[in-house]
Amino acid sequence: MLLPILQVNTEDLPAIAIVCGDPKRAETIAGHLEEKRELAFSREYRSFVGTYKGMRLAVVSHGVGSPGAAICFEELIKGGVTTLIRVGTAGSYSADYPAGSLVVSTAAVRADGLTRQLVPDGFPAVADHEVSSALYAAAVAEGGIVKKGITVTLDAFFTGVVDIPHKQYKQAGALAVEMEIAALYIIATLRGARAGAILALDGYADADLAQEYDPHTNVVAEAIEREIAAALNAAVKLASA
Repeated sequence: MLLPILQVNTEDLPAIAIVCGDPKRAETIAGHLEEKRELAFSREYRSFVGTYKGMRLAVVSHGVGSPGAAICFEELIKGGVTTLIRVGTAGSYSADYPAGSLVVSTAAVRADGLTRQLVPDGFPAVADHEVSSALYAAAVAEGGIVKKGITVTLDAFFTGVVDIPHKQYKQAGALAVEMEIAALYIIATLRGARAGAILALDGYADADLAQEYDPHTNVVAEAIEREIAAALNAAVKLASA
């Protein structure tokens, strides 16, 4: 069956997929695979398959923001994917975790609009424990600063006339903010899949720590390479469990 948005045939999809926002990052991740093959490039959704340490997996980009990403997650699960790992970037809420640090998201604050249309207010967006544990262990093995905990999913990237309550999320203990994880966790829960996410911090979201935003530094690039390696090695562990 051809998935209408991803434009991928379900027979080509393995059980595990690594997902990311940027189509270029999907190509970078797929560069670590053997027998790499590009399946499709439709809208923001770029899809590859290949093998890593003998394990088949897919790499698919989902674009920016929960609504478009949700389409990707839904179609992958419909196509037979049972484990999804998001490899992304996020803004830090703490000086203890500067750009270049890695965060494994164990749960997400649902500050987006999409998940409110899928489940009632108060329903939690939570990672699968096995996936987040495998990601954390693999990230620690890569070195550098690694933390696991709660992240925030927002729709807005730039502020308007309404303040985004970053300080409140920080005071409540959230580690970082991004734009898709809540959708991933809710959809995985609804559809019976398992999901987790790892993030490379590329700057500060907290106004008290804010500086000129530049996600293209060497420090961030190195962190992205570490999180890619962690995600791939976590996938191998999960496939053999």
